[in-house]
Amino acid sequence: MTFRTLDDADLQGRRALVRVDFNVPMQDGAVADDTRLRAALPTIDKLRRGGARTILLAHFDRPKGKRVPEMSLKPVVGPLAKLVGAPVAFVDDCVGDDAARAVAAMKDGDVLLLENVRYHAGEEKNDAEFAAALAANGDLFVNDAFSAAHRAHASTEGLARRLPAYAGEQMRKELEALDAALGNPQRPVLGIVGGAKVSTKLDLLNNLVGKLDYLAIGGGMANTFCYAQGAEIGGSLCEKDMADTAREILKKAQASGCRIILPTDVVVARELTAGAPSRTIALSDGVPADEKIFDVGPQTLQRVLEAMGEAKTLIWNGPFGVFEVEPFDKATVEAAKTAAKLAMSGKLVAVAGGGDTVAALNAAGVADDFTFVSTAGGAFLEWMEGKELPGVAALAR
Repeated sequence: MTFRTLDDADLQGRRALVRVDFNVPMQDGAVADDTRLRAALPTIDKLRRGGARTILLAHFDRPKGKRVPEMSLKPVVGPLAKLVGAPVAFVDDCVGDDAARAVAAMKDGDVLLLENVRYHAGEEKNDAEFAAALAANGDLFVNDAFSAAHRAHASTEGLARRLPAYAGEQMRKELEALDAALGNPQRPVLGIVGGAKVSTKLDLLNNLVGKLDYLAIGGGMANTFCYAQGAEIGGSLCEKDMADTAREILKKAQASGCRIILPTDVVVARELTAGAPSRTIALSDGVPADEKIFDVGPQTLQRVLEAMGEAKTLIWNGPFGVFEVEPFDKATVEAAKTAAKLAMSGKLVAVAGGGDTVAALNAAGVADDFTFVSTAGGAFLEWMEGKELPGVAALAR
């Protein structure tokens, strides 16, 4: 897909309605992590330098169409102004007379943050009247919130149908990275998919086996695949009712030439606690009933690293083991460090996304060394599943 960017827009004196992701972590009424604020800075800076009047739209939490004071975006204003290096005005609604007056008072280069769009029920319903009310305050629309692009809401899809629409700088970065990972990747392509359950990632697995050269499966879902092939997995997390589905995915992978990497050795323990006694066993020996699998073993990890060494592109969603608890973080951390080293040397395009994945890469201290790490969560997963994202499709040329 080709999409319009700010390079295509005349910005001078224009009112730019910018959909950003300011759904930031809060603690005691203050912003606890400004990552998402910083992600919006390149777009805000480009608009200001171009002479636009930047009007920021965002949601916070799930107020479900009602005014919930603790879900106000007002606490964002101070930290954002410091990052921007200029005043940021705020108005306690995103439509109506107060919003219109605040927009009318703006000068070229000014920045204004409007209140939580989800205070209005019309946002999540993609209501035509609400979208029109938002559009009345803008001359053009900029979507810089890939994380909200999988929802056809008024401030994502609705606005893009009413105003000239462009991808912001963060959106552009995300779309270019995702295209490099699955759209038009350098081959071979290795995918790493972890997670607790096969059932939650069926669409993802079915899409990926038709596009990848290698697919390494970890986490609890690997147990289901191993069980489906006759392995004894003891008391490990497993969806036994998904065994037939797992076998179907393996057949599909074989037919499409995607080589599946499943655990051949595993790290087991009787309990999931930090420093718990653990041991590595060959899966062919069977896991005793009183033990559970909490990570893949060194032989399995070595096979993954060998595939990584051959690959030109890596796309990663989900850890290999329970990385939050030592020593069951080892495979995830080692794989992450190797991928980061290859990415830094230019040998690998490494793209990762999903909440657990981002946390795991941060725990390994290598998130900044990957080619791109998406914090988009649901949108990243739906893109990996091959689904059309309404907020992205609306930006198509």
